[in-house]
Amino acid sequence: MLWLKTWLDTRWRFLIGFALLLLSACGIAVSYVQVEQLIPAVRAMNVPDGPLTERIEEAMAIQSTFNGFVWSQWFASNLTTLATFFAAILGSGSPLSGSSRGVTFALALPVSRRRWLATRASLGLLQLLALVLVPSLVVVLISPLIGQSFALGAAVVHSISVFIGSALFFAIAFLLSTVFTGVLRPLLITCAIAIVVGMLEALLVVPGVFSTMAAESYFREGTVPWVGWLVTVVVTAGLLYAAARNVEAQDF
Repeated sequence: MLWLKTWLDTRWRFLIGFALLLLSACGIAVSYVQVEQLIPAVRAMNVPDGPLTERIEEAMAIQSTFNGFVWSQWFASNLTTLATFFAAILGSGSPLSGSSRGVTFALALPVSRRRWLATRASLGLLQLLALVLVPSLVVVLISPLIGQSFALGAAVVHSISVFIGSALFFAIAFLLSTVFTGVLRPLLITCAIAIVVGMLEALLVVPGVFSTMAAESYFREGTVPWVGWLVTVVVTAGLLYAAARNVEAQDF
């Protein structure tokens, strides 16, 4: 009953996100055919030397191979952005928030508030994992259609990295949903936090949640970002625990 009610509350957010991510994944894989043809022409252009030119050449070098293109355009870019956004959507609007139609239903059930909230969080994280993993596996499956290949193991590792990072923003939205009523405010605040964090990482060139999601060390060296994974998981668990305590302390 708990799982069914939670699924009914969140199914459209999940299904819309799932469809968009699948389309995006297919588009990334297929577009490599055009990119592969354009790279030689771009390299032949006379561009003055400078820091910007070096960065462009490095980006072209990465994207000249199918593996590099998929990593830079999918795992380190599109998937990271979309997963963060849909994590915020899935985490926002807890059924135990004050404006939710599920409050009366939840309180009438012979289960604790913590169990009800744990069910909501568990299903949300499973949905988020599906949003990240399945489209990435689709890239692996359709790559032979364009004469390319992407390793299944690499797709799984990168998907785990994106899932762990996006789960942090799910937890932020989930916690905010126990403070604010409705869906909009938790969603907007979580998105704002993600934008600020991303800008700080880019400006200060420091490792953070988005660098963990990109897993550049695994792409370049085959090194799994264990430290980033562990820190992110611990923070995420702490936020979910805070959400549970906050709900238990509410008087309704």
